[in-house]
Amino acid sequence: MTENAPSMAEFLAGAPKNWGKWGPDDEVGSLNYLTPAEVLRGVAEAREGKVFTLQRLIGDPAGDPVWPGREPAKRTMILDEATWDHDGAPQFPGGLHYADDKIEAFLQGSTQYDALGHVWYDGQLWNGYDARTTVGGMDKASVEPIAERGVVGRGILLDMARFRGKQALDKAETFTHEDLLACAQAQGQQIEKHDVVVIRTNFLSWFHELGDAFYDGFCEPGLRYSVELAEWFQQMEIPNLVTDTIANEITTDPDSGVALPLHNALMRNLGVTLTEICDLEKLAADCAEDGRYTFLYAAAPLKVHQATGSPVNPIAIK
Repeated sequence: MTENAPSMAEFLAGAPKNWGKWGPDDEVGSLNYLTPAEVLRGVAEAREGKVFTLQRLIGDPAGDPVWPGREPAKRTMILDEATWDHDGAPQFPGGLHYADDKIEAFLQGSTQYDALGHVWYDGQLWNGYDARTTVGGMDKASVEPIAERGVVGRGILLDMARFRGKQALDKAETFTHEDLLACAQAQGQQIEKHDVVVIRTNFLSWFHELGDAFYDGFCEPGLRYSVELAEWFQQMEIPNLVTDTIANEITTDPDSGVALPLHNALMRNLGVTLTEICDLEKLAADCAEDGRYTFLYAAAPLKVHQATGSPVNPIAIK
């Protein structure tokens, strides 16, 4: 915590909550808004059959952007043709050879979904679950229920970088829900209730341009917390916030110094699911070309028991 920063509870005083809205045992929060009717509303946006995958490459030769303190994934080759250059190699009837490898990675070290219990304050997770349920694994509000359910609905891309006339947003650059509404209007579309909100900043292009200097004074651009913003998310019943940044919001609130308040205001308090580190460039280019920024959004993180998050390759279909 920054010196003299208020506590999270103080900073989020007056923020709305959805605890208990879907019962005392709920673990998927605002994804409950994505009913079968909402799935079909999303399906109606798939008109041309154009498919865009939104996951960033794991093991990118140019480097994998990760949250400070996490390490990029490490892939290790276990078996390849060289294995059979040596005595003792596995032998199979018919002479089969094969390749095999493994990966060591942070579950939130690539394009990923957060579990609703991933962050908390004052000893309580989403829906009021006790924070002690995280000890040794997420007994409550893990990513597993999200993975079991899947996420399908109408997505809308809000291209904040193009809206502001920039190749990429700058470090610590902020915007509000009012800016999102203005961006949608400039794109000729409207954010509707239950939309999966997808925001492009192209900020991670700086990672590839700056190298290690990308992490100097690390503060990503993004939505800035206010009670009004949280109320807008609640009133619009937004199920899922998707961005191309590592943490989905401005890293540190510029006035208070509080870190990642929206993770708590949206995810912990409202049950809004967060999806991070997406690659939106091909989708954004196509939307800019044809002027249509809505699509069928579909995603299902890996089913990992008791996990705080999980890799995912979301799909947008236009």
